[in-house]
Amino acid sequence: MITNTEIATRGNQSPNHIVDFKQENEKIYFTTQNGVILQVTILRDSVVRFRYATEYVFEPDFSYAISEDVNLGYNELTIEDEIPEYVITTSKIRIFINKENLKVQITDLDNVILTEDELGFHWEENFDYGGNVVKMSKVCHSGESYYGMGDKASHTNLKGKRINNWVTDSYAYGKDQEPLYKSIPFYIGLKESKAYGIFFDNSFSTYFDFAAEKRNVTSFWADGGEMNYYFFYGPQMKDVVESYTDLTGVPELPPLWALGFHQSKWSYFPEQKVRDIATTFRKLNIPCDAIYLDIDYMEGFRCFTWNNQYFPNPKKMIEELEDDGFKTITMIDPGIKIDRDYWVYQQAMNNGFFCRRADGPHFKGKVWPGECKFPDFTNPEVREWWAELYKEMIAEMGVSGVWNDMNEPAIMEVPSKTANLDVRHDYDGHPCSHRKAHNVYGMQMVRATYEGVKKFMFPRRPFVLTRAAYSGTQRYCATWTGDNVATWEHLWIANVQMQRMCMSGYSFVGSDIGGFAEQPNGELFARWMQLAVFHPFCRVHSSGDHGDQEPWSFGDEITDIVREFIELRYQLLPYLYTMFYNYIKEGFPMLQSLVFYDQEDHQTHFRTDEFIFGKQMLVCPVQEPNSQGRRMYFPKGNWYNYWTDELTEGGVERWVSAEIHRIPLFVKEGAMIPKYPVQQYVGEKEIEKLNIDVYYKAGTENSQVYEDQQDGYDYKKGRYSLRRFKLTGKENELIIQQFKDGNFITPYDNFKMSFHGLPFTIDTVEVDNEEVDLNSIKLNGNNSIEVGKDFTELHIFGK
Repeated sequence: MITNTEIATRGNQSPNHIVDFKQENEKIYFTTQNGVILQVTILRDSVVRFRYATEYVFEPDFSYAISEDVNLGYNELTIEDEIPEYVITTSKIRIFINKENLKVQITDLDNVILTEDELGFHWEENFDYGGNVVKMSKVCHSGESYYGMGDKASHTNLKGKRINNWVTDSYAYGKDQEPLYKSIPFYIGLKESKAYGIFFDNSFSTYFDFAAEKRNVTSFWADGGEMNYYFFYGPQMKDVVESYTDLTGVPELPPLWALGFHQSKWSYFPEQKVRDIATTFRKLNIPCDAIYLDIDYMEGFRCFTWNNQYFPNPKKMIEELEDDGFKTITMIDPGIKIDRDYWVYQQAMNNGFFCRRADGPHFKGKVWPGECKFPDFTNPEVREWWAELYKEMIAEMGVSGVWNDMNEPAIMEVPSKTANLDVRHDYDGHPCSHRKAHNVYGMQMVRATYEGVKKFMFPRRPFVLTRAAYSGTQRYCATWTGDNVATWEHLWIANVQMQRMCMSGYSFVGSDIGGFAEQPNGELFARWMQLAVFHPFCRVHSSGDHGDQEPWSFGDEITDIVREFIELRYQLLPYLYTMFYNYIKEGFPMLQSLVFYDQEDHQTHFRTDEFIFGKQMLVCPVQEPNSQGRRMYFPKGNWYNYWTDELTEGGVERWVSAEIHRIPLFVKEGAMIPKYPVQQYVGEKEIEKLNIDVYYKAGTENSQVYEDQQDGYDYKKGRYSLRRFKLTGKENELIIQQFKDGNFITPYDNFKMSFHGLPFTIDTVEVDNEEVDLNSIKLNGNNSIEVGKDFTELHIFGK
């Protein structure tokens, strides 16, 4: 008989007063009378970790999200025992720990409150599963806004939203639908034009309420695990995102072809269909670098096999596609068909690599092959085995990249859409249930894939793509936003998803251009392509049930528009490659929402449509049918219309003309935009000169161009070229200074500089203080010149 019902009725519990305090270097511990320990770790002056234990016990300290290359170290740390709180001070922030209830307040050094606990940490015992539901609530201040959180089909500003991170196969998802394919529990708060960030590193199902239930409270909680979060101080959003990205890591540079245009469908088969697609691209002169093979290339959907009826000689086909400039990308899913005669299944069975249920039987689920079992990718032995499976596909067949799909894992014909919660996982030596491992399952699968592809592609760079992800997955692969729909609403969703993912540390991202489900009309397809060529990953992918979705599928007018914009992407490849370089070197997002670009301008806080591509191009897609243009907001600075060279002053909203063949596209005043000639695929042409579009500014502006061999790892040994330009414009002068790093010798000798907005007629040109003959630099009216690439200072005088 149960005589004490207190524990069964006990709800939220909270810390009480502090009874003990100690410091161990960068770690500071506060212990309460009722057994709560708060561990505060100073990682950097602006990055602090908060970790809470109940019953005096911390869980093992392990995370898949944190990069091994994170930068640590602080300049200043003092702790004062005051009344009524302890005060921790670094060179950037102050942290106040209340002695009576363990509540936390963080300010900058000017005593401006950045974030403060409302209830603070509290928890509830989970009687169904054991452990705790851990919770944190903070004050939502007046005017505070929230951004980030990765792959969410919602407004870029999350104020008033509640979201759930539980990676889910969400076919044909809608606006504001939760949850989706990724779990990135990181948000940026913006209060009084000062930014901070919080990363809740907990792989259980997590929830965030951004003042949805209570207008003055923002909270986050998890179904299990620890209350373990990182705080990042800005004050610029740039500082917050770069610190979070440093903590969770960045990828290697991709091969340049991975930034080209890719074509996919469920599915291209048989072999002749693949060849016909490739032939049509080249016949119509539409650039393309990769063709994808979905699950139908396999024998009965068995991973690492080929259907010999559809593809009798895949190695020959792949070689011939490569000869014509096409890389072949293949799909690999996690579900392994239960088949005793199937070699992958045999190996996994013999080595005990499949996931098991709580009482011992293997977990089974239905996917495309039928009934399947699933490797436990949280086991390092399984990952090592999985990596080796790619040897034949990559090293022998010649496949250039791998696409991991259905890796949430997605399970058919069950209400949960995924594995049972009692499935057991190794979790790298920290055994747990699927409740904890679910959100990292796809991440660990693609990690294993990345290791295998990297090994067998060497000395070339790998390309891997994933659908499911947790924070840190960006270290291994590109991603896309899953099974979207061919609607105008989804064009809007794709736009905000890309901005949000880039702001969440995951820049190598794209959408299924035109929509995966249903069929776009030509106008929607053209408008989507106009947007997607400015996304880091650029791929058409569609369901075979809904008709053709190649660039030529909608008539000659749309084909011509689509070709022009794909050509524009290929021209901008050096600019895009430089964006990627800045992403991996600085953690700088490849796309920026306007609020990221200028958080002091309150007009940007709720803008969703406009974004900055790289650092110097402004894009605003047309997202409604039958439009001849649209209104858009111009952020600070002056902006040249890419198509007309008309100059628009920032800080205003204006109508911009954009008929079906145009997208509103602008270039920052003073920018120098590098361009390559149009190629049908990366490497088709030797780059004989680098074209640079130079946009005049009365004042100064800095630009960059990064180049290397476009593949391989010599860039890590210094064989790269980073050119930094400083442009200074005066009334009758333009000065361009160049600073070069790296020892890669580019194949071209000259720059062709095309001038936009010059307020004078070119009269005299000096290169490194020596006047040059205008004929020798091929002066073309007032529009362009050609100069040697290695100048230090170019001085143009006007009259």
